[in-house]
Amino acid sequence: MKNLLILTIALMLPAFTATAQTGDKKGDLNDAEIAHIVVTANNVDIEAGELAKKKASHEDVHAYAHRMVADHTDVNQQAKDLVKKLNVTPKDNKISQSLKDDGKANLDKLKGLSGKEFDKAYIDGEIALHKKVIDVADNKLVPNVKNEELKALLVKVRPAFVSHLEHAQKIQPTIGDK
Repeated sequence: MKNLLILTIALMLPAFTATAQTGDKKGDLNDAEIAHIVVTANNVDIEAGELAKKKASHEDVHAYAHRMVADHTDVNQQAKDLVKKLNVTPKDNKISQSLKDDGKANLDKLKGLSGKEFDKAYIDGEIALHKKVIDVADNKLVPNVKNEELKALLVKVRPAFVSHLEHAQKIQPTIGDK
């Protein structure tokens, strides 16, 4: 249940947020585009989590990364199954392209860090990402979804965003402790 909204976690990346907050009008996104955004966002967060699994030095950050990879991998499968069931072909769009670009930039930045610096940057990024994803999901994705099954799934998994955010916020002050 917590899984599908996790897909969109990476939606919080700056370019996506800027696109979502500027000229896009309600109705500008169709279900095929939303599906592509969800899958792309999930893939971006899986990649960051995989890097954090290798580089995290703090045990809580390492555990969090494992959770992100597991949750997003599960959600990605759910999204793919739903898209297949609904016979929707995900459609690339500006938002999904900006997600890919921002995800690559984030990975490049994280790759250059280590130790506490890496842990802090990863967790800070996850907190910012989850705050933005909650906002974008509530104000951009859910209002634009036409298919009720896809909409219900997005709404149903919203608590996962909140759970991931709260988890990262609990870890953040402890990074300097270990």
